[in-house]
Amino acid sequence: MAPDTTDEMKHAREGGPVRYRARVEYDGTEFAGFQAQPGRRTVQGELERVLAHLSGESAFRITAAGRTDAGVHATGQVIAFTWQGGIDARELGQAIGALLPPDVAIGSLTRVALHFDPRRAATRREYRYSIWTGPRKPLGNRYRYELDEPLDAGAMHDAAQVLVGRHDFASFGRVQHTSVRTLYEVRVRRQGYLVTIDVAGDAFLRQMVRSIVAALIRIGMGRATAEDLERELHSPGRAFEGAVVPAHGLCLRRVVIGPQRTKDNDKEARQGP
Repeated sequence: MAPDTTDEMKHAREGGPVRYRARVEYDGTEFAGFQAQPGRRTVQGELERVLAHLSGESAFRITAAGRTDAGVHATGQVIAFTWQGGIDARELGQAIGALLPPDVAIGSLTRVALHFDPRRAATRREYRYSIWTGPRKPLGNRYRYELDEPLDAGAMHDAAQVLVGRHDFASFGRVQHTSVRTLYEVRVRRQGYLVTIDVAGDAFLRQMVRSIVAALIRIGMGRATAEDLERELHSPGRAFEGAVVPAHGLCLRRVVIGPQRTKDNDKEARQGP
């Protein structure tokens, strides 16, 4: 009979604490978001459930580079957690992966400093929104927004360049602390019927990416202009009106980790699209 992996994990918790970083991928369809919420299924909740089981602890906490809303997917989320005691990182990663549900996967574990916090260390977050403008394709619609109308991707891309740089994005997202963010890149491309919108920035307001996509779609349909977008961006005191595209077309593709930021700069990273 094969040895009990859980018992081995618990036995290996002798020794000092070790902190690990890992990339996490998930299909957000059946989740109420990434962040743990009482009584609701979340990505964080699934990860912490498995880690608590393996460690023998009644509760286990992880930290992440950002939060994603209900229905948003990820291929490049970054998490970190502290494990008490020495154990082979590959063995621990395999044990975690074996107990996770089919819609969550964890990549290889990398040992990091005990103070490492992916939220503060993240310097760039990259999202992609996918839109299908052709005949219905049911198998792909779990991960892209189906729109029965052609889009002018060139006009959308050109208009989006006004968003690049450091701006007050209060009119494009729900604000908890500050609404000033830096966008490094907004790129709109078409491949046949598929239109993708890539947005990269230092941090995002809640629903910010989906609000930007909704505004660009109006331009792509000819119902708004680049001047309208610029006016919306620079209108002082303009409140977020909540016009967003569906969550299932959005994916957190990559998080770039750099030097850890200070607590003073941390508030910007606590929100998500």
